[in-house]
Amino acid sequence: MADKEKELTLPIKNRFSLRLDKRSHQNIAVFTVGSLAYSAIEILWRGYTHWTMMITGGICFVVLFRVFCKIARCQLWKKCMAGAGIITSIEFLAGCIVNLGLRMDVWDYSYLPFNLLGQICPLYSFLWGLLSIPAVYLTNRLQKLFSR
Repeated sequence: MADKEKELTLPIKNRFSLRLDKRSHQNIAVFTVGSLAYSAIEILWRGYTHWTMMITGGICFVVLFRVFCKIARCQLWKKCMAGAGIITSIEFLAGCIVNLGLRMDVWDYSYLPFNLLGQICPLYSFLWGLLSIPAVYLTNRLQKLFSR
């Protein structure tokens, strides 16, 4: 019996938990890919990373994956704008917690123009938009992989 047929024969409670388990497994896989990819990019960019950036990168990629799946038919530039906004927002939240709240001093953009509390700035928002291009293609590949 195919998975879809099995799913239809299960009681409603079991069908929900089956979908939840599948989605949870996808989120874990996407989080892991995002965490490792972001860490690698950061090491290439500035020569080192921090464990909190692994978590931030994983969260960013899970959110990007879910949003990009929902807006799959949008033009690439719109996805990049959404990606820039999402990553910048998560970076700001992470920065407020990690840098300002816990005083870990993982990054500081206060030397860059138009920064907000030294946690985000237009330059890096633009770079997050560019980084969204490979994220869009990686999301598409993962969607195809998960749909098998």
